[in-house]
Amino acid sequence: MSYPNYDRLTALDNSFLAIESPGVHMHVGSVGIFDAGPLARSDGGIDHDQLMEVVESGLRRAPRFRQKLMRTPLTNHPVWVDDDHFNVLYHVRSTSLPLPGNERQLKRLAGRIMSEKLDLNKPLWELWFVEGVGAGKFAVISKVHHCLIDGISGIDLLAAFMGKSAEYRPEPSDHRWVPRSPPSPLQLLRDEAGRRASLPGKLLSQAVEAVRRPEDTLDDATHAASGLLRALRKSFTPASETPLNVPIGPHRRFDWTRFDLDIVREVKTKLGGTVNDIVLACVAGALRRYFHDHDFPTDDIDVRALVPVSTRQESQRGKLGNRISLLVAPLPVDEPDAKKRVERVTRETRELKRSGEAEGTDLLEQLSDWTAPALLSAMSKMIAERRAYNLVITNVPGLGYPVYMNGARMLASYPLVPLFENQGLGIALLSYEGGLYWGFNSDWDAVPDLHSFVTTIEQEFELLRKL
Repeated sequence: MSYPNYDRLTALDNSFLAIESPGVHMHVGSVGIFDAGPLARSDGGIDHDQLMEVVESGLRRAPRFRQKLMRTPLTNHPVWVDDDHFNVLYHVRSTSLPLPGNERQLKRLAGRIMSEKLDLNKPLWELWFVEGVGAGKFAVISKVHHCLIDGISGIDLLAAFMGKSAEYRPEPSDHRWVPRSPPSPLQLLRDEAGRRASLPGKLLSQAVEAVRRPEDTLDDATHAASGLLRALRKSFTPASETPLNVPIGPHRRFDWTRFDLDIVREVKTKLGGTVNDIVLACVAGALRRYFHDHDFPTDDIDVRALVPVSTRQESQRGKLGNRISLLVAPLPVDEPDAKKRVERVTRETRELKRSGEAEGTDLLEQLSDWTAPALLSAMSKMIAERRAYNLVITNVPGLGYPVYMNGARMLASYPLVPLFENQGLGIALLSYEGGLYWGFNSDWDAVPDLHSFVTTIEQEFELLRKL
């Protein structure tokens, strides 16, 4: 619901904020690697003045990045208000790797940056420009709180900062941003009371709409309710305890790899299913190897992945916030045969799509928005703590064409998904310009051999390719 000078967080956005804890950092991020091109300076650095022009242009397109959180009285619900002390130089930071600079050092730097929480009293993002990545290259490390964006809105934001052509430059502007006055506690309280008073009318209007198409509405409602019950049953039944599911600390490791997207598509065409099915089967096989290497038995094991699914309509493209439903997919870690793992994953995901679980979690979000937004936050925290799933695997459809930042071409982009309570590993994927880019986020102590796991993922995919 929009107001003259602030926006209210949805129940889903608020749930990502509420899950924060000493060990849980609820920010998403990415590491982009660029060919410096026209941004390269003669001394080997990059032109930061041009980069700041790009940032200022992006801020004009996404004003939410100049806003911070404020709480409503009594209900304590967060809203977005303009930050009257906004300083772009606090959020945009520069650093350099020790010479000669290599990928391993960049991964370590990304892990350290992702280990630090965002300040909840300021706009919830940071952008790091990293020199010394290699000859003629630089990196951009982004860190944005999950209550601000999901995967698709993150891609839209990426497109807002860049252009499809090497000749693209943001239009200069003399417009000076002036923050709007924050609402008073009395105004927040009055608006919240008005919102709650309007809910019966909204429910009535939806009921009237439902009467006009009773059969479709009844079928949709039944399907969503059935899916919600199924999702809740899973939530109250813990998955198996594994070496990955231990209390996590504040420190992170970050690693990555890249697959050729055409080869992934070739594998899925031969073995069946979708690209996402191949990803899940690949992770299941890698986890099986990883558990065996750590002397952990995999017979009769129930391993599950939380798989976010975008519900963003075309009309919602370009808007920030979260538009996702959450599915819990079983991973056949107990299956020794690689081909059968693909078959089981394909069968399970097909059933999940028909089950109504996505519609059910969407219904729960709507109910929380209508009634008590804290309901979804409490349930999300409880589900994570009860180990309803072992890890998060999210695959974001990206851009099939190259993008440029003031003429500097983006060569690669490795995404990061946050870790939840008692979950030492999270996997995010992004497709970009013919590549499938994997980002692995882990707790420093829970998965000290993260790079070995990444190598295992590569070996598992090679096995699937040779089938």
